Amino acid sequence: MILDLSDDALEYGRQARHAFDAAGGDQLVAQAEAAPARREHLVGPVLAELGAWDLDPRTDSDGLEAAAALCRSAGYWALPYPLAERLAAPADMNVDGLIVVAGARPSGAVAGLESDWIAVTLDGRRSRVVAKGPIQPGFVTELELSEIDDGGARDVALGLVLPCWTLLGMLDRALELTIAHVNLRKQFGQSLSAFQGVQFQLTDAEVERAGVDILAKHALWSIATGRSDATEDALALRMSALDAADVVFRVCHQLHGAVGFCDETTLSWLSRYSQPLRRLPFGVSATLDHLTRSAGRRGLTGLYS
Repeated sequence: MILDLSDDALEYGRQARHAFDAAGGDQLVAQAEAAPARREHLVGPVLAELGAWDLDPRTDSDGLEAAAALCRSAGYWALPYPLAERLAAPADMNVDGLIVVAGARPSGAVAGLESDWIAVTLDGRRSRVVAKGPIQPGFVTELELSEIDDGGARDVALGLVLPCWTLLGMLDRALELTIAHVNLRKQFGQSLSAFQGVQFQLTDAEVERAGVDILAKHALWSIATGRSDATEDALALRMSALDAADVVFRVCHQLHGAVGFCDETTLSWLSRYSQPLRRLPFGVSATLDHLTRSAGRRGLTGLYS
């Protein structure tokens, strides 16, 4: 089992991060919030130039790793675009992307886009998105679905894992911003980073983030090798990522203080736009419930055993 991404995938992720920075960086999400219908215009050309739509994460392991690295870079900048969902598009249908949905009110962060989408439930039932509701915060919109078939079982794992890589990129950035903040701010004649309490909080947050990093790589390997329990690995990753996001953003907001909730602070934007990833298709309790039902008495295997 090799859990590290290839050098090519890591370099691709680094170049993508630079490209998003050059295209506007943190300003992209603010511009998109002001005019959601311009999201495709703001982000689409950059992704096309990076060759994002040429990646094949379903049948090519190198393409899968590159897609994960790209999603992580997108999360770093809170890129206002459902990149993970686009990359998870099913191979046997002529659509632009795939959304994992659950519950009586299926939703997705696809407002303002004119793309064709397929929705899939955990049991593999696929539906075409035929209408969208009004735009909600985070570019979320309710979806009206028309069921097609039940052939989407193999779509679920990828549809769950790639958004977790986007969330991981957000955790990377949140901690980076917070470390810079506590190094800069001074109290009682010394920087905040010199206080043991601050160091302990940052350590707790970093342990959570690093854990998601490892589990995300394992879930990616599980998909690439065609393991039968790839969906269970994906659910376990999602549960860990949601728990970690709660810890990381709580610590980062506490150490930033009130300024961390102001739009002038990048952390505020990251935190706000992490919410759709953390709430959809289901939160921590529902993820645990689905994982328990799926794994049953047998339990998890591999890295999670």
